[in-house]
Amino acid sequence: MDSILGYHMNPLTCGVARFNRALGDQTGLATHQMFSAEALAAENPLLSFKVSEMPPAALARLEALIEDEALWPGLRLFFHDYSHSAVEARLIARATKVYCGNPALAAEISPMHPNVVEAWCPGYLFEAREFDAEAEVRIYTFGMAHKLRADYFYRLHEMLEATGKRYVVYVSAAIHEDTSLDDSFTAAYEELRAIFGDKVFFLGFVSDAALHAFLKTCTYFAAFFQTGVRANNSSVSTAMQAGAAVLTNLDADSPPGFRHLESVVDILQCGGELPLDPALLARVAENGKAAAEAIGWAPLLALFEREEDAV
Repeated sequence: MDSILGYHMNPLTCGVARFNRALGDQTGLATHQMFSAEALAAENPLLSFKVSEMPPAALARLEALIEDEALWPGLRLFFHDYSHSAVEARLIARATKVYCGNPALAAEISPMHPNVVEAWCPGYLFEAREFDAEAEVRIYTFGMAHKLRADYFYRLHEMLEATGKRYVVYVSAAIHEDTSLDDSFTAAYEELRAIFGDKVFFLGFVSDAALHAFLKTCTYFAAFFQTGVRANNSSVSTAMQAGAAVLTNLDADSPPGFRHLESVVDILQCGGELPLDPALLARVAENGKAAAEAIGWAPLLALFEREEDAV
């Protein structure tokens, strides 16, 4: 084998992609998307994917590709399931060897190919790290990954390092509907890893219950915006309503109730020093609740009622 080819590539969202990445880590083989230039240049690849996870257009593209007898002369397959499709039959006919992820698959495919190998998919953790229970400062952030303001996180890193205290940064995922975790969150997380190193932990998609738990126990909820926090930045309002002290960036168009060292902490006004006094942060969090309530559901519903009554 000279490479591992798959369709989905993000191990955060796809079990086959996770297996492929892990196999690549263990063997030292490169992992490529099956339609990439690198994949098409491979000679002896292992094609590991599920037909059942591919849309019709992608299947048609794959079927057209494998009509080229010169492509992938030393093709190996790894079947994770079997859909009795024409493209699978063609791949089996082309393959030099067929690995199957369980005995039932191997028994089903053995009559179709002389070299079927029964295999399996081991478990694998890309991050087998425990949270730092001794961390004195806990930063939590979530929000739309495509809006990441790396410059503010670099500034936050400098401020955290200057405290001399042990700290951790927890990151959970939120992505916009017209983006994907492949091209949005992964890039954002890798950028945060470049900034904070092994002090950052990715939490994936978390439930509201888990979100609430992190907001209640973090030192700061951090969220930075292109110009400044706005009244429609619901991630900040959510954190404030949950009682978290919010570290953000303010400007003239931020909500009037959001004031530095009163209801939020403005990273631009900190002078390079991160406030960590427990009494101050408790006061900021308590005032933050009131500031969030001022632009919360009750006044919004009252606004709708007034406006609709006036129609």
